[in-house]
Amino acid sequence: MADEKKLVADQVRAADYDRYLSALYAPQAKRDALLSLYAFNAEIAGIRDRIREALPGEVRLQWWRDVIAGRNAGEATGHPVADALLRTIDGHGLPERAFENYLDARVFDLYDDPMPSRTDLEGYCGETAGALIQLTAMVLDAKSAPDFAALAGHAGCAQAITGILRLLPLHRARGQCYVPRDILAAAGTTPEEFVSGARSPSVANAVDAMVALATEHYQSFRMDAASLPPSLRPAFLPVALVPTYFAAISANGPKMLTEPADAPGWKRQWTLFRAASKGW
Repeated sequence: MADEKKLVADQVRAADYDRYLSALYAPQAKRDALLSLYAFNAEIAGIRDRIREALPGEVRLQWWRDVIAGRNAGEATGHPVADALLRTIDGHGLPERAFENYLDARVFDLYDDPMPSRTDLEGYCGETAGALIQLTAMVLDAKSAPDFAALAGHAGCAQAITGILRLLPLHRARGQCYVPRDILAAAGTTPEEFVSGARSPSVANAVDAMVALATEHYQSFRMDAASLPPSLRPAFLPVALVPTYFAAISANGPKMLTEPADAPGWKRQWTLFRAASKGW
């Protein structure tokens, strides 16, 4: 068990350092459960990097669906992250439907189809990053978490869209376009041009529109963030980094399409510490 916990923690630390740091601010008795959720997220988010065609990715997602739906209490799967996740689901009464929706949303990652609309993008963000925040909140404080489901939705959208902007170079290299068609059309460009073309006024306008959308959700989150009880604060900590990453994206300027935007580790740690200590 100790080896499994270390493996799960190491996977999160390597793949998702921001969420790893945020888990350290949770009560010690809750950390393993949070890390299991974050390791699951990292495992699924990394599928595209490990496949050449979509079908093996679909098979992997189905494996996770089958494991979660067909689990037997105390029965090991032999997969450390899956075993840790199943203990968390059963130990905290997490809704199986949330994981089904999460896995269904992640099918989009396996293909190069453009995101159809802003509504579709917000739905994707809500079922992935937003759901992860809400599930984490349920682990931390099951009684209070339902009161902040809408806040988790805004936080998840802000966090996920910011992540999309940071990873534009990777997505463009793959031929993926998470920027919705309607936003691209309003900016005067197309998914094909956005993925393959050089920076142009229309591409820059589309990026600005995505920043504005992330900002809109972040401001909606900030409006009610002060009401978050301290017990739920660790679940929402990663969204505190949104302004930090906005600054990094802005500093990248024209290079944002070819170089992923990042922020110094010390700045991220300080931002999380401040939010964990004082809230919003």
